[in-house]
Amino acid sequence: MLRSELAAKIAEENPHLSQADTERVVRMIFDMITEKLAEGGRVELRGFGAFSVKQRDSRLGRNPRNGEPVDVEAKAVPYFKTGKELRDRLNGK
Repeated sequence: MLRSELAAKIAEENPHLSQADTERVVRMIFDMITEKLAEGGRVELRGFGAFSVKQRDSRLGRNPRNGEPVDVEAKAVPYFKTGKELRDRLNGK
């Protein structure tokens, strides 16, 4: 599902809201999640899951074309852990 499809679905289920309003709300939610993760925080959506940031150490990698060693810098990567309710729904429980 695309962000625009999510906004359209919300607008469809809430006729008192305009398409532009729902798109703005969806954008704001994603912006807030992104901002919190950029600060190194954690965002938990009960029943759905939790977004957090994990740190990857620097390491020595290999260039797949020629096999030469390449230094890979340390970096932060987003991580998502599903909530129990979402896991149960996916597994038909």
